[in-house]
Amino acid sequence: MEYQAIIAIGIFLISYALITSEKIHRTIVAMLGGITMLIFGIVDQETAIHHIDFNTLGLLIGMMIIVSITSETGLFKFLAIWAAKKAKGDPIRILIYLGLLTAFGSALLDNVTTVLLMVPVAFSITRQLRVNPLPYLILLIIASNIGGTMTMIGDPPNIMIGSAVKELTFMAFINNLTLICVLILIVTIIIFVFLYRKQLQTTEELKAGIMESVEKSEITDTGLLKKCLGILALTIGGFFIHQILHLESATVALTGAFLLLLLTGEHYLEKSLSRVEWTTIFFFIGLFVIVSGLVETGVIENLARQAVDLTGGNEVATAMLILWLSAIASAFVDNIPFVATMIPLIQDMGNMGVANLDTLWWSLALGACLGGNGSLVGASANLVVAGMAAKEGHPISFIKFLKIGFPLMLLSIVISSIYIYLRYLI
Repeated sequence: MEYQAIIAIGIFLISYALITSEKIHRTIVAMLGGITMLIFGIVDQETAIHHIDFNTLGLLIGMMIIVSITSETGLFKFLAIWAAKKAKGDPIRILIYLGLLTAFGSALLDNVTTVLLMVPVAFSITRQLRVNPLPYLILLIIASNIGGTMTMIGDPPNIMIGSAVKELTFMAFINNLTLICVLILIVTIIIFVFLYRKQLQTTEELKAGIMESVEKSEITDTGLLKKCLGILALTIGGFFIHQILHLESATVALTGAFLLLLLTGEHYLEKSLSRVEWTTIFFFIGLFVIVSGLVETGVIENLARQAVDLTGGNEVATAMLILWLSAIASAFVDNIPFVATMIPLIQDMGNMGVANLDTLWWSLALGACLGGNGSLVGASANLVVAGMAAKEGHPISFIKFLKIGFPLMLLSIVISSIYIYLRYLI
């Protein structure tokens, strides 16, 4: 192994050890890890910047601005009371409703946008019922990644696979992934209900208070709400057709954000920018640069190639290896560079006639997307929720999430393995 590859692996392992220890803030660790890659010459500054996914960052910033201004209208409190009343104030029913809403929202939008909209709703409900918000937040993360797996536009790995393989249409993703994801979602929610049924209790008085609430009274600025809903509708519509318009999702989100700022005036400019989760944004930047060191030194590619070589061309073994390797890797390494590495490898295997490519694409999609539930750094939505939770005084620790997310991720991959085998390999 080359000297630079060893240094890159060392920086990566030390950074992740410090992130998991939580003795130093993860944003500081990630940025120093990325800077160390530059200092040791593993990557130069221009290459590092090339590896930063500005589409993800732009999408995050744009949607954070829109959500920040929308929160001024009282809409999230309105939705919170409406949902709580539908559930008759029962914390467990509310947990189920929020999980389902988040999953199907992530399938139609993307998981980052969905959690940005849902987290304020969850906090508003839990405050009124005086219950622990962490089970709700953790379920939002897991449900968003499961929901994002259902469609081509729900999660970046699916977008990348759909872009690289023209035969895999929007409907192909729905036909091949939605059913299994719905099953995994149902199993996950049942487990959450079982785990937290005793913790999530509230008084009849607080339930009655919820039922007596008048949701319409929470709307504080009708004029601003109309502007926000109009821009939000345009932005969501833009996400559906951004590929037809040849625009990135970040362009759509930032356009919506600054159009809303134009309509609402300078009063909201500084306030909304100050509410952007800059610690999360810089954590992503540092993480992208750390992973760039592994990509540029060939560590990720060599790992993938060696793993695929182990199967000897056997179709069942290759599909299962891609599924499990993608899941485990995506739990701890950003799935975007991993999927970018795996796409040409799978295409090469197809050229050699090694296996049925469709099976391998669905294995990669399920593994990379569902693997994001394995740890707090596994997917963009995880970190966004963690950043918003910390700001509200309810931090989600790396270990706390790992104890819940990793076993559930493994269960989802076991279910996916059975599905892949029964549907494609018999």
